[in-house]
Amino acid sequence: MPHKVIPLLDQRQRTSPPLATRWVHSTGPLRDTLQRPLRDLRISVTDRCNFRCRYCMPREVFDASHAFLPQSALLSFEEITRVAQAAVGLGVQKIRLTGGEPLLRKGLETLVQSLSRLRTPEGEAVDLTLTTNGALLAKKAQALREAGLQRVTVSLDALDDALFRRMNDADFSAAQVLAGIDAAQQAGLSPIKVNMVVQRGINDEQIVPMAHHFRHRGVTLRFIEYMDVGNTNGWNLQQVLPSHEVLARLQSVFELDPARPQTPGETATRWRYTDGGGEVGLISSVTQAFCGDCTRARLSTEGQLYLCLFAHQGHDLRALLRSGQTDAQLRSALAGVWTHRADRYSELRGDPAMSNGPRVEMHYIGG
Repeated sequence: MPHKVIPLLDQRQRTSPPLATRWVHSTGPLRDTLQRPLRDLRISVTDRCNFRCRYCMPREVFDASHAFLPQSALLSFEEITRVAQAAVGLGVQKIRLTGGEPLLRKGLETLVQSLSRLRTPEGEAVDLTLTTNGALLAKKAQALREAGLQRVTVSLDALDDALFRRMNDADFSAAQVLAGIDAAQQAGLSPIKVNMVVQRGINDEQIVPMAHHFRHRGVTLRFIEYMDVGNTNGWNLQQVLPSHEVLARLQSVFELDPARPQTPGETATRWRYTDGGGEVGLISSVTQAFCGDCTRARLSTEGQLYLCLFAHQGHDLRALLRSGQTDAQLRSALAGVWTHRADRYSELRGDPAMSNGPRVEMHYIGG
């Protein structure tokens, strides 16, 4: 069935609510209106990507004429670090760099080095990670590790090379991504996770081959349900393969035991191979909502703070950063945004009241 591609509504042109009216004086961990703490910050460092995956940046929309953000609109590394430092002071313990494709951002190692120096109020180092499509990872892995990056998550939707090239629609080979994973392991960027977005009738026959490939390699493979993120990917519920069906396919070949969650707010349910071959994860973002313990905020490339992957609108931190506000004022603004948070889109999916406008695109704030 052909994909329906919806023209992009540019979230960058939307007006954000003023932050100054929501300042909250806080120097410690926060809770939103549903008592969820702020623990994770995902930072998009670029809106550009060298892939054109149909579920994220279909080529029909993101073609040669698409206008990406100019350099002047991007948050500088210093501005990103200021936001991250304020967030860490309010409870953030984990920072993930994402995109677009973050390895396209020139000088990324400089940002990694700055973020690696951040410490929580208790004096602990922040968990600093990066999500990448892996195509440039073989060239970048060692420098990123030396700069202070701790680990990586790599997106890979198929091992079959012809299928993978069709899915990324940019003629990158699976071998390039696998080489990047190998380089990351050699550099010490571990534990490594590999994310596979599963689409029924597209790449679901790759579930078992992917599991065979990564078990006993020290890599955790995670299967993600195809999500209705953004407005351009032609999402169709019929292409969602529920996690319980993924698990059934795995259990028809491998012996697996359930594993206990490692941290609060963990997105994946984990299963271990009984022969010691490692583990797999299932991220059931469509069929089993995990909004109730979501601890994540997302910072866009140009400084919009989003409180949900399915958000309709962000909060403009760039204007605050560039208007001479102090670090204390920035921290108070962040606290005000989080303490007013009530987002729980996945739990309300299907409710007509939730269809109140276009959602932000995944490439703009990361997955």
